[in-house]
Amino acid sequence: MAQGAARKQKKKKKSVLKRIRQTIHRTEVNRANRSRVRTAIKKMRATLAGGDVSAAEKLVSPTMAAIDNAIRLGALKENTGNRYKSRMTLAVHKLRRPAKA
Repeated sequence: MAQGAARKQKKKKKSVLKRIRQTIHRTEVNRANRSRVRTAIKKMRATLAGGDVSAAEKLVSPTMAAIDNAIRLGALKENTGNRYKSRMTLAVHKLRRPAKA
């Protein structure tokens, strides 16, 4: 076919158009959920790196909730979310414990 030549476009069924709309909507929702979790994890990691125990303890609950919500909505797989939560909890406990001399 010559470049720039008009091609006859196949007509799409109503069900196909609906599926396309649904996919676009679900993609946007999933992107927002993943973004929310990533932001919460980044804030938590920054707080842990700063060494502020009280701020880290205040962020634990909202971060855990964001991860659990992402798992429930399918934005994160369960094992991935549990791994994030486990590492975060260990880091908070390590920060809370005074360093042994």
